[in-house]
Amino acid sequence: MKLKYRKKTPPLSVIERFSNEKVFLIIIFSIFILSALFYGQPQFAMWIGFFTAAYATVSNDSIQSLGTFIESNKQRKWYILWLYTGVIFIATVTISWIIFDGDVTYQRLLKPDGSSEYPHPENFSFFMLMAPLVLLILTRLRMPVSTTFLMLSVFSSSSSGITSMVTKSVSGYLIAFIVSALVWYFGYNYIRKKFKSRKIHPGWMVAQWLVSGLLWSVWVMQDGANVAVFLPRKLDVLQFSIFTLVIFLGLGLLFYLRGDKIQQVVSEKVRISDVRAATLIDFTYALILIYKLFISTVPMSTTWVFLGLIGGREIAINLARLKKGKKHKKKAMRLIGKDFLYATIGLLISVMLAATVNPAIKQDLLSFFGLG
Repeated sequence: MKLKYRKKTPPLSVIERFSNEKVFLIIIFSIFILSALFYGQPQFAMWIGFFTAAYATVSNDSIQSLGTFIESNKQRKWYILWLYTGVIFIATVTISWIIFDGDVTYQRLLKPDGSSEYPHPENFSFFMLMAPLVLLILTRLRMPVSTTFLMLSVFSSSSSGITSMVTKSVSGYLIAFIVSALVWYFGYNYIRKKFKSRKIHPGWMVAQWLVSGLLWSVWVMQDGANVAVFLPRKLDVLQFSIFTLVIFLGLGLLFYLRGDKIQQVVSEKVRISDVRAATLIDFTYALILIYKLFISTVPMSTTWVFLGLIGGREIAINLARLKKGKKHKKKAMRLIGKDFLYATIGLLISVMLAATVNPAIKQDLLSFFGLG
């Protein structure tokens, strides 16, 4: 009688263990305890907030700045993608640090006159440290919320800091939606004809890497503030080195996990894995961000711009299709509605956290609703 042996399952690596839900809950609980113990000690609190925000922000926003890049380069080694984007990140923040005398946010947090709508607090509140933890949880739930609203709202010195962000972000969403819808609706037949061939010219891959690099750099200029907000507005050499190294290593983890669970927000969209479609999306997105970047230094939710871009594309493609039936259109509307709902939930959570931290913002909100 022959004995049957079960094939042993290979042990999980450290990073694969990190991806496990139980380990994730332990990490969340540990951050919660550390935040509760040290929020009253500024030197410890700012680093706890920064480390949490560094991975939470980059991993949540990866769907917009790096999502199409990850999706269309599945066949490539993760560390090649990591080194490419990592070097661009280091170069981008270093330029800002040198030009703006220690400010790595391209004056998103620090105005030329030295004032700030989002001052670095002398003392942190517990809810300030909860903002990146909430973001980490929402990211795990595959909710593409605005990291800008969640991170910066709790640091805003007044409600005007929040309303200016919301106004700029909503206008960015509308511009992205309209531009994307026009491009994909009127260009659908031409694009479908050109992209129909499975054989892709090598020039498309070169173009996509260049465009993705440009988009990633512009995103860092816009959203680097969401991580740096926990640190002093001007970083010394040691602080800058830690800031750069932590995010660089966080990018490596993100690429190893191939965008982690929130990457599904990109993967479920129509033909995003096609390098040609990904290049066109990223190029349109980069142009809109560059336009918004130079209009003003007011921080903006790039997530909302990205959702507008993807939403406009989904609607346009399904309207331009020759196939009859409402199945695809309903699916597109469902995906857009879900993404927009999650973004709105993130905004509401941001405002509630900000009102908890800042009594002035709470009073403004009560007055707005006629309760103050």
